[in-house]
Amino acid sequence: MDDDPEQAGTDEEFTAHVARRLAALPRVEAVALGGSRATGTHSPGSDWDFAVYYRGAFSPEHVRDLGWPGEVSEIGGWGGGVFNGGAWLEVRGRRVDVHYRDLDEVGRVLADAERGRFEVERLLFYLAGVPTYVLLAELAVNRVLHGELPRPGYPDALRRSAPRRWWAEARHTLGYARGAYAERGMPTETAGAVATAACQAAHGVLAARGEWVTNEKTLLSRAGLREVDGLLGGLTADARSLTSAVDAASALLERAAA
Repeated sequence: MDDDPEQAGTDEEFTAHVARRLAALPRVEAVALGGSRATGTHSPGSDWDFAVYYRGAFSPEHVRDLGWPGEVSEIGGWGGGVFNGGAWLEVRGRRVDVHYRDLDEVGRVLADAERGRFEVERLLFYLAGVPTYVLLAELAVNRVLHGELPRPGYPDALRRSAPRRWWAEARHTLGYARGAYAERGMPTETAGAVATAACQAAHGVLAARGEWVTNEKTLLSRAGLREVDGLLGGLTADARSLTSAVDAASALLERAAA
């Protein structure tokens, strides 16, 4: 059988096999490998992230027709926006994620970013939300396996506008948390707000450097904000200690912004 686990082969053989099958789908113009497998930071148990770049009326039904077991979403099945759907699959005994990428949408996001414009969308698993320019970050770091894709640099206009927006959101998040949660002795809500603000601030730090971000997994470490962990580790329901923690977080984030 073509996708028998015993026929998995080497990592390169597996990558080529999946890319070849995806590239043959109607409307697909390019296929890229993303995540830790693209950057060489993966572990043996890491999954495989593939993106299919299409133009026009791409149909997820063609993904189902590949016969790989798993879950295949419709277009817009992941809430719409820049992450407009994909699939969680098992191929030759390995976990594979497939992301749908509309090339017309990629072009629009690129044009906006070059003018310093972007949106932040709510997405499952993201604390701070996902900036629409994540589509460009993927193009910049992913490994193209089939077809041709642009590899954009970090636009100067975005480098100016994104830090301002991210820092404003972080400050507003902490300001609200202090009065609405900390002063009322609400540790869970306070912790959540501090964590969210830290991720927002980290986006600001990396945007100011002109460094692309594809997810939040290493966001705090890359931005030098892991000190936030210590602030959250000892939270109690005491309002005074909670407000002190929020104030300490505000000071930490302001130092990072300087």
